[in-house]
Order: sequence, then structure tokens, then C-alpha cells
Amino acid sequence: MHSAPIIEGDGQSPSPIRLRVLSLGAGVQSTTLALMAAHGHFGAVDCAIFADTGWEPAGVYAHLEWLMSGNVLPFPVHIVSAGNMRQQLLDAAQGQRWASIPAFTRTVDRRGNISIGMIRRQCTRTAKIEPIRRKVRELAGLTRRRSPKVPVVHQWIGISLDEVVRMKPSREAWQLNRFPLIEQRMTRRDCHEWLRCHGYPEPPRSACIGCPYHSDAAWRAMRDRDPAAWNDAVEADRAIRTGLRGIRGEVFLHRSAVPLDEADLSTAADHGQLDLWPNECEGMCGV
Repeated sequence: MHSAPIIEGDGQSPSPIRLRVLSLGAGVQSTTLALMAAHGHFGAVDCAIFADTGWEPAGVYAHLEWLMSGNVLPFPVHIVSAGNMRQQLLDAAQGQRWASIPAFTRTVDRRGNISIGMIRRQCTRTAKIEPIRRKVRELAGLTRRRSPKVPVVHQWIGISLDEVVRMKPSREAWQLNRFPLIEQRMTRRDCHEWLRCHGYPEPPRSACIGCPYHSDAAWRAMRDRDPAAWNDAVEADRAIRTGLRGIRGEVFLHRSAVPLDEADLSTAADHGQLDLWPNECEGMCGV
């Protein structure tokens, strides 16, 4: 972390930027961004922050451990957490307060008409944005201080060109969001190619095991390639059927509003199942 103003922009006037932090999800894009920064691309970065939901696939944690090992990255990776999302979800099914996930509801009226809805999403802000924000303020020396009216932090976010709709400006006057992959017009495919050319392992897909934004292809891949995660998701799906505060009807992780292990995930079927990438508008998940 820089303790004094550094020269940026036109190289003539000092910049108030005191911290450059990379939001690390340990998926393809943020891994590429971190490793490209390690190779000297995009300028200096002071650290990375990984927001741990406690419910990532085992492959994500193994990949994160590799990124943090040896001489892979020349800057530290801080891990922050707002608790275990899976346990919080199970507690919510017992009537406790919860940060809602975008799960699907199935209700039946008196005439037998079935309607399927979607619960509003609070989980990204609670589990990702807020823990990262607290850590950034701590590292920038802003804890329990009045927020500056000018940017003092650059937050690097690994959104690629094919996901440009996920770009959002910072909501904080003291922080600027930067999207280096988009600056270089790199797509997700370009990220894969860059990693391959430099001999790096392919990162896993970064998303909570029970994220309702999984596409059918993602659910199918989990079922076929990661049975432990699949069984975990099926168990969680079964546990949240009723009991959630303020929610009418039954709750499901799959858009078809049937138990996850009964959902039709065949390649021939197209249920319009949402995919994480274009629908996670905060740009903090899945990268």
C-alpha cells in the first residue's frame, strides 16, 4: 500500500490515490487480471481481496491457495468474510433473518393456478461488496474517518469485454472502479488463451455452489464432475423449501421450481434457466 501520493495521469501532478486493490474471485477473469498484473501489465496493484462466502466449490479454494503460494503473485491476498452463506441459508429455513438469494418460488392459488417468481437478491452485497468495502477502507486508512470527496482508491474488477453490461461505476466518491480487461478489449476467451500461452492452470468457475443463477449447463457440469458439490446443492435445495421469512410458497434453487435432483438438465431441454454472468449485475461474483 502506498503511504504517500504517487505520480499518475499526466505525470506532472501528484495523485491522491493511496491504494490500488484487485477484487479477486479466483475465477477465469480475476485470475487473468491478477496474473497479468504480476507480469507488469496495467501498472502497479497493492493487494487483492477475496470475499469468501464459505460456499465455493473445493476447486476454487484449491486454486486460491495456489494463487497465494510461493512466487505466483507479488502482492498480498487478503481474505474477508461475512460468514458461511450455506449455513445462513439453512438457518433462514428455520425462520432466522437472512440475506436473500435469487431463488425461485412456486405458489398455487385457490383455483390451482401455479405461479413461479424470483426472490430479490441481497447476497452479493452482504457476502461480497460489504466485506470488501470494509477491508478496502481499512487498508486505505479510512476506518472510522470521514470519507474523502475525491477518489483515493482504485478498485480493479475482472470483467471482460463480453460482459461489458456488468460494468458499474463506484457508488463511493472516494473510490474509482477500473476494468483493465475491458481497457485491453479482452474477452473471457482471450483470458483463457492468455493463461494457456503462459502455462497457467485453467481456473475453476467461481460461484457459490447453490447459486440460483447457474445455467443448466453449469448445474449439469456440477452433477457430472463434482458430485460432492452437487450433493451439497441438492441437500441445501431440499432444506429451504419452506420456512423462509416473508416468502410465500415453496422455494427452489432451479428456475423450474422442482427439486434440484428432479430438474431436467438435459442438453436438449431449454428452460430459460438464468446464467450467472449477465445477470450478476454488481460485477462481484463469478470472476
